[in-house]
Amino acid sequence: MALLQAPQVRDTEVFTRLPARFRRTGARSNWADANRGGQPTDSFLEGPVFDGAGKLYVTDIPFGRIFRIDAQGEWEQVAEWDGEPNGAKFLNERELLVTDYRNGLMAVDVGSGAVRPFLDRRNSERFKGVNDLVFDSRGNLYFTDQGQTGLHDPSGRLYRLRPDGQLDLLLANVPSPNGVALSPDERVLYLAVTRGNQVWRVPLLEDGSVSKVSAFFTSYGPSGPDGLAVDETGRVIVANPGLGHAWVLNHRAEPEVVLRSCAGMSLTNLAFGGPQRKTLYCTESVTGTVLRAVLDQPGLPIHRART
Repeated sequence: MALLQAPQVRDTEVFTRLPARFRRTGARSNWADANRGGQPTDSFLEGPVFDGAGKLYVTDIPFGRIFRIDAQGEWEQVAEWDGEPNGAKFLNERELLVTDYRNGLMAVDVGSGAVRPFLDRRNSERFKGVNDLVFDSRGNLYFTDQGQTGLHDPSGRLYRLRPDGQLDLLLANVPSPNGVALSPDERVLYLAVTRGNQVWRVPLLEDGSVSKVSAFFTSYGPSGPDGLAVDETGRVIVANPGLGHAWVLNHRAEPEVVLRSCAGMSLTNLAFGGPQRKTLYCTESVTGTVLRAVLDQPGLPIHRART
């Protein structure tokens, strides 16, 4: 990667760590056996998202849990079920919409912990393994269906679920679709393509179709882009596990800032929070740590479903 101007390199700091009482030390999980080579995995944090009161929610994939973290970094368990939750966004004031690799889209009541199916199948067919999601301002939901796809099997999918229930298949040729985020004008969707080690740029056309999808950014290393976020100026922030980096990319996909993990290389996902939404919170999944760094621009507001 040749750059005309070197990016600013900054370190993150630890905000909080998953307490020992919640770590499943010594426990096996089907997810870790398949996705981490059977390595001991006491948790794997993902899906950070803030509620209206400034509390942070994260998922724990192998053990089917949702946690809530307050501004002081104190943890409480919100829900647990027989699933593998990953990405999360608020559906409404009370419910999280969660991509569950095992069960499809699930709605979780963050007050009671009750879990209900939201969209578990398409035309009676199970998903490969849904991964991440984002709402636009009109209530359209974009979500990825990754499963075990990769360069050996570039059949991962990107869907749009409209508020009226219509489900559109936008892409079906992606080698491991992962994080999704929208540009400020919502005319472009950014798609993390983990096993292709890229972020794709997906134009969203007025008739609802997509065209001239391109590779916006190409990374390197053992694991490619994962979670995405966008700030109010349109910069794309890319979590890159394997490197332990979060790239802050300008409109030409040039890194302006590189945020380095201070706790492990598995920096998987991102969410803006804190005062004026200028603090970027990052999950470092293997160590069960939430990192943070203050940026100079606020993140875009996160939309919910239209009711």
